[in-house]
Amino acid sequence: MNMTGSHGAVTGGRDGRQGGSRRRDDRESGRRAARQRDPQPPARGRKRKRRGRKAAVITLSVAVLLVAGVGAVYLKLNGNIKTFDGKGLSKDRPMDTAGQNILLIGSDSRANGNDALGGAAGDVAHSDTTILLHVYSDGKHAVGVSIPRDSLVDIPPCLLPDGKWTAEQPSAMFNSAFTQGNSTVGNPACTQNTVEKLTGLRVDHTMVVDFKGFAAMTSAVNGVEVCVPNNIYQGDMNPNLGHRGSLVLPKGEQNVSGQKALDYVRLRHGIGDNSDIGRMKRQQAFLSQLIKKVKGQGLSPTTLLPLADAATKSMTVDPGLGSAEKLMSFAMSMKDIDLHNIQFITAPWRYLGKRVALVHPDVDTLWATLRADRTLDGKDASGGKKKPSASASTAQADAHVDGSGTAVAVYNGTFTTGLAGKAAEKLRGADFTVTGTGDAHTRDHAVTEVQYGAGRLAAAQNLAKLFPGAQLRQTATSGINLVVGQDYAQQAGTSDTGGTPSSAPPSALPADDAKQARSADENPCSNISYG
Repeated sequence: MNMTGSHGAVTGGRDGRQGGSRRRDDRESGRRAARQRDPQPPARGRKRKRRGRKAAVITLSVAVLLVAGVGAVYLKLNGNIKTFDGKGLSKDRPMDTAGQNILLIGSDSRANGNDALGGAAGDVAHSDTTILLHVYSDGKHAVGVSIPRDSLVDIPPCLLPDGKWTAEQPSAMFNSAFTQGNSTVGNPACTQNTVEKLTGLRVDHTMVVDFKGFAAMTSAVNGVEVCVPNNIYQGDMNPNLGHRGSLVLPKGEQNVSGQKALDYVRLRHGIGDNSDIGRMKRQQAFLSQLIKKVKGQGLSPTTLLPLADAATKSMTVDPGLGSAEKLMSFAMSMKDIDLHNIQFITAPWRYLGKRVALVHPDVDTLWATLRADRTLDGKDASGGKKKPSASASTAQADAHVDGSGTAVAVYNGTFTTGLAGKAAEKLRGADFTVTGTGDAHTRDHAVTEVQYGAGRLAAAQNLAKLFPGAQLRQTATSGINLVVGQDYAQQAGTSDTGGTPSSAPPSALPADDAKQARSADENPCSNISYG
């Protein structure tokens, strides 16, 4: 019994194993049939999904790293940029004009290691170069105007480091504006105020670049092609050396960067009449080739970021331009301008003893042309983005001005005949009392000015409403003087020969002035000296 039971148990176990084998065979047959129906097994499908998820995660991670990398670059650039105090900007600025105006200043400061590159001999920074760049509203044209450092201009009140404001300085040398306060970093706000007063153009942004920044920028683009008309020696770079010295720059075309590039743009002696005028021509040629080099490499972040990194390490800008994003945006605004339509010109000038006088009315025509967003040959480059006309603004202002009880003396600050009389008629029409008309002491006023004595500010502000863009200035006078400038001559449409109204736009520059302009696509050996 027991044995039979045992045998039966053993027999039943063998049959169970055989039954299990048959079931495994059936399952394997089912899987083979399923694979025949669907060659992609479920497990491999799950692997593909896992791979897809991994790829998405990797792509997202790369995107995050790229964004973080760009953000780090921008943070680095932002950390490089220094801004000057906007409190020093004038409170009586010209009204907004069409286009965009950027003031470029080259400083010879010895601070921040610049003395190793040949900075100024003392502790006071000077402006070696000043160029007002006007980018037209159409985004297709730009012109840079060099202002001679020795030219005589009126420097308006400027803020000093001790918090005090200077008195106005008539007929002062232009580059002395940057030295107001005798600091190691210069006074860019004072230079901006002076340029606005001189031109009647509102400066949107100001950039100051020192020697180190300039040298680093030229190295970042692997050098710039320049042309030297004759061999330049150490004695030319430093006339006080007392002997010729060794060769610094050989005659002919060459690629320069760093110190060599700095030597080229600073070189004044040994070429032409040894003047700053000739040096400005070479600076214009250099900037033309720099722009050509950058545009040739492509105005992309790949090109611009190394250049921006080099520049911002030694750059000081106005508060409104104090971020890498805004600097890059400005650079990219130039990308669609053809080299032929990027021009450089020196403000019309003539020698006045050892100094330089700006030539009127030629220079007034230049400023008026830029204010009207017209090219040097008089073509409209506003791109349909014109601002309300001066006549419309004036008509609106006239309706709200009552000059009863206010006496005004009117002076013509331009060489346009009949302008003081025309302004006097305008004042009488608003019930002002005109005590007399005449010519101003100086005739180079680009912007109309209302001069007022103590306690007369409200009356002066009321009068200024008749002359949009006029600047207010307190003086020692006991009454109110109106000095009409070239801006009013354009608003009134007055001719140079008798005050006949005209709606014609500003004319092109005289041919002799216009032919001095150079385009960024010109040969680097052309027009690089004077005298």
